[in-house]
Amino acid sequence: MIYVGLTGWGDHDSIYSSGISAKDKLQEYAAHFPTVEVDAYFYAIQPRQNVEKWIRETPKSFQFIVKAYQGMTGHERGEIPYKNKEEMFSAFLTSIEPFMEAGKLAMVLFQFPPWFDCRREHVTYLRWCRAQMGDVPVALEFRHQSWFTPRFYEKTLKFMEEEKWIHSICDEPQAGEGSVPTVLYPTDSKKTLVRLHGRNVYGWNRPSDENWRAVRYLYRYNEAELAEWVEHLKQLERKTENIYVLFNNNSGGDAADNAKQLIEMLGIEYTDLAPRQLDLF
Repeated sequence: MIYVGLTGWGDHDSIYSSGISAKDKLQEYAAHFPTVEVDAYFYAIQPRQNVEKWIRETPKSFQFIVKAYQGMTGHERGEIPYKNKEEMFSAFLTSIEPFMEAGKLAMVLFQFPPWFDCRREHVTYLRWCRAQMGDVPVALEFRHQSWFTPRFYEKTLKFMEEEKWIHSICDEPQAGEGSVPTVLYPTDSKKTLVRLHGRNVYGWNRPSDENWRAVRYLYRYNEAELAEWVEHLKQLERKTENIYVLFNNNSGGDAADNAKQLIEMLGIEYTDLAPRQLDLF
């Protein structure tokens, strides 16, 4: 099974009926795609009532990919509202329990920052994170090139297999140390994650300012680039049972259109989406 979706459900105007309120967007999103990344968790561990609402608003088969809280991956700035890492992980695990009970948690994504390079203390921290998560399926995405240099390439993949990390395979600009190559190697026979960030080389390394995110993910995949991924996904299907593909090129409203284009190119027809709202005008 190939599940194609988007990172978040708030910024995709092309799929929503006019005048829709923010609180109703997930329900309408689920009429188009069978999975979504919950990026709100990166900024704050969500209250259970939010999770329970999201579960009610989506079909039984719908799958959530929850992004790990920023304090869990070292992105945090300043103080965090937890006494220590153990308390933080405990709060996160409590929050995602409803997803698991409903059978709607595909995985938790640990995306580490560009400065999280391949060194002993970082490997030790990855082992600690994995132990804290217990039986929860977890995906690992790097942003520093050192993990896939010739020296560490095979060791990195072997480590992910042994520690039971799902590989988050990236499509992103090749723009120096703060980017990783596309490594078509599943580390889990059940699940693989693919995240397509666009190929905006200029935007990827743009100096940080209030508009950096909008520039970094401003990219529209053309048909030839998506055709490459059709072949990549066919290759991955031979080695992993379920593939989750997320488009993260949200800045210009391109993610939803590209996702629908890929679904069509793959010849997929999802039969258990939410009922489609009719917009007569």
